Order: sequence, then C-alpha cells, then structure tokens
Amino acid sequence: MNNFLYQLIDIVLVLCIAPLVTGIAVKTRARLLMKKGPSVFQPYRDLLKLLRKEVTLPETASWLFRAIPYGVFAMSWLAACLVPTFSSGLWFGKAADLIAIIALLGSARFLLSLAALDPGTSFGGLGSSRESFISSLAEPAMIMIIFTLALVAKSTDLSCISSFMMSGQAGLRVSLWLALASFVLVAIAENGRIPVDNPSTHLELTMVHEAMILEYSAKYLALLEAASQLKLVLYLSLMMTIFFPFGMTSPGNEIAQLPVAILVYLAKMAMGAVILAFFESLVAKMRLFRIPSFLGAAFMLALLATLLLFVSRSL
Repeated sequence: MNNFLYQLIDIVLVLCIAPLVTGIAVKTRARLLMKKGPSVFQPYRDLLKLLRKEVTLPETASWLFRAIPYGVFAMSWLAACLVPTFSSGLWFGKAADLIAIIALLGSARFLLSLAALDPGTSFGGLGSSRESFISSLAEPAMIMIIFTLALVAKSTDLSCISSFMMSGQAGLRVSLWLALASFVLVAIAENGRIPVDNPSTHLELTMVHEAMILEYSAKYLALLEAASQLKLVLYLSLMMTIFFPFGMTSPGNEIAQLPVAILVYLAKMAMGAVILAFFESLVAKMRLFRIPSFLGAAFMLALLATLLLFVSRSL
C-alpha cells in the first residue's frame, strides 16, 4: 500500500514542482545579473495563459503535428515518474531502469523532431537538424555514464544505485566524480541550457529547441513547455538520486519519515536550480561548431571514469 501511495505522491509532485524549478532558475539568474526578474511562479501563469488561448496551426500541418505534443508530454512525465525522487523502491521503478528512462527521452525527442519537420517550415527543419546533431553527440556520453554506474553498483536499476550510494560502499571514487562532471555537461546539452542553447532567445543563429516549437501555440505549446520543464526536473532528480541520495526514504520505513524526505528533495531541487542559474550567469552561449568539443569533453570524462574502474579492479 505504501508503494502505491509513494508513487502517487511522486507522480503529482514532479508535475507540480516542474514550473517552480524553472522559475527559480530564471529568477536567480536575473538577480545575479542585477535585474529584478519575473516571479518564481511566472511559469505557472504562462502555462495557464497558453491553455486559455485559441489554437492557431500552420495550414500545411497534418494530424501528426497536433498529436505529438501529447506524446512528448506523456513520455517526459512517465520518464520523470520512473526516477526515485524522495523515496527508493517506488512502484514504477520495478518496471524500468536508467536505460528505459533514456529510451523514453530519446523517443520524445524523435517525435518532437518529426513534428518540427511536419509543416515544412525553414525554422522547424533548422531546429530539428540542430537538435539531432546535439543529441547524437550527447547520447554516447550518457551511455558511458550508465556503463560506469552499472559497473559500480552492479545494476542499472535506480533504486539499487541510490541504495548502494547511501550504504557508503561506493566511497570517494574518482570514477564517480568524473561521471558526475560528464553528467552535468550532458544534462546542460539535453535541456538546451546555456552555453549549448539559450531557452529565452528567438534569434535565428542561436535557436535550437525554440526553433522546433516556433509553430506551436496555445495548449500544444503549453504541453511542450511543460514537457521541457519536466525534463529539467528529471535530470536534476537523476543527479540527486545517483550522486547525492541523502535524505531519501523507502516504502518500508516509517511513514513519519515521508514529510522530511519530501522537504529534503524540494531543497535539493531548489539548490540545483540555483547552481544552474549561477553557472549560466558565468558563461556565454557558445557557437554551434564548438558544441562537439563541449560534448566531446563529456564523453572523454565518462570514458576515463570507466577505464579507471577497470584499472582499479585489475590492481
């Protein structure tokens, strides 16, 4: 019964806090740049405003263009629900592991690229090709990170990985720090954050994700924005679950630990958003042809983490 209750809370929690995490990141970055910035609740207002607007679609768009936002949102939400946020051993966690989460995100990206190409506009094709280019560089690094974690914890199950990390058996391994550094670079690229992409720009030379959703409006745009916010929460949750799993509970523990675990999780999400904003305020958007070097560094860090594991075991 506790498993079902904890999973239900997790499903609602990730959906409710996704706009807030984005709002904290935007507000913090604005304050660091000596600006007032919008309220942390502005993303909620933007989503409600979009849901109330009338839908306008390109004349050349097919039914696929209207259906894909629902698919992208559902896959992103499901992937976020598979991550043990405040508790390990959740109901959905038994049915999928880290590889399934990456596969769901990859499927959502494929659908979004398809939708961007569907109306036949130049911006959609531009954004789709850039997104595919970046993801083709990020996925090998992510696979190496999963490989490293699977070698350390002997499982790709996130509950097993977080339990192993909390047990203290992992220790202070250099491989894990390298994997964390690689994961941060991949997460920045996958979420379209500075310096790889700028989510607040609409300039032709710099747009990636925004170019893909430029033709969408009203409820369809709200679904895609919500999916993007869920993806950011997913990557922050993955980082906290794998590398900083302190404060988590499990359905087998006393239910009195649940409020504390949720508060610790919310604090970690807020801290992650603040650190992201701080990093974004220090760097500038890089040119597109420099992204392979950025993600090449992520792949090399992950590869080095894996090789160090093999070397340390053979000694």
